[in-house]
Order: sequence, then C-alpha cells, then structure tokens
Amino acid sequence: MLGLKLPTDPRWVNIVEKNISEILTDHAFCEQKAASTAISLMVSFPEYTDLVQEMIALVKEEISHFKMVHDLILERGEVLGRDRKDEYVLQLLKFFPKGGSRSTQLVHRLLYAALIEARSCERFRLLSEELQDKKLAQFYRKLMVSEANHYTMFLGFARKYGDTIDEVNKKWQDLLEYEANIMKDLGNKETVHG
Repeated sequence: MLGLKLPTDPRWVNIVEKNISEILTDHAFCEQKAASTAISLMVSFPEYTDLVQEMIALVKEEISHFKMVHDLILERGEVLGRDRKDEYVLQLLKFFPKGGSRSTQLVHRLLYAALIEARSCERFRLLSEELQDKKLAQFYRKLMVSEANHYTMFLGFARKYGDTIDEVNKKWQDLLEYEANIMKDLGNKETVHG
C-alpha cells in the first residue's frame, strides 16, 4: 500500500529495543516537525483553502501525538532529550531542484511529506508487531493508522494540485526510488527514520 521500494530490515527493532528512550525522544521531535510542516504549508500557500483546512486539523493531531509521546517519556521516569538532525529527511530534501512555479514547489513539498509519513507508518507497523513491550507496541499500532492517513492525504493533495496526475505519479515513483537508495545506508540507529 505504501509503495516503498525498500522495506526496513526487521532487525532495526532490535536496535530500538536496546534504547527505547532514544526512539521516544526522536519520535517526539518528529511529531513536532510534522506540526511545523503543516504550519509552514499554511503560511506558504494560504490560497489553497482546502489544504489550509486540512493542515489546521493536522497541526492539532500532530501536537496531540507529541503530547502522547512526551507523556510516555515522563511515565518512564525520563525527560525529553535534545533534538538531533534527521539524516533521512536532510538527504530526502535534496531530491527535487529548488525553485520552479509555486504549484511545483507545493507539489514537491507535499510529496516529501507523503513519503516521510509513509516511512513513519512502515516503521510504526514494525514496532507494533515486533516490540516486546506490549504497551508500547499497542501505542505504535494506533499511530501507524494516523501516519497512513497522513500519507494518503498528502499524496492526494499533490495529485490534485500538480499539472497532471501522470507527472505527479512520475515524480512520486522517482522519489520512491531515490528514497530506497537513502535507506540502504540507514536502519542502524534507534531513530524513527535512521
């Protein structure tokens, strides 16, 4: 369903289990960044009313997810760690050339967001199926469904606002291929995307 060209090696969960506090900190900041992305899309493209409406709802949802992760961290007797660079996202954002028309810029940002959500969904599914901590596994199962909905929403908007569906689908497939190459060097850290 997600269209990812290179699935995550299930052994990634073993890395995560050795340092749950790291994945929770990284996850919390991923939720914050997702809310920031939604705000940025509203600020950059206010004339797309239906997009703005969806981004308002998304900001609320992503911040509520941040709170849920933060609450989990506190329940474990820990505090939120510091944010760190997301190598996956930094590499991903190099794919599309800078510039172009406003609609092209919007489509590229929507495709990036769709892919980040798709990879998060895939990783959350693995965590929900493989984590020994059943409470945490159940938590990730719930969030997996949200990520899938976000992925389809962003991809749907990209197809709606692109010049043609065929052009957007080609860009999407090219981005998926590029992302698969990025993923060959990742999957060895206790981070959501790394």
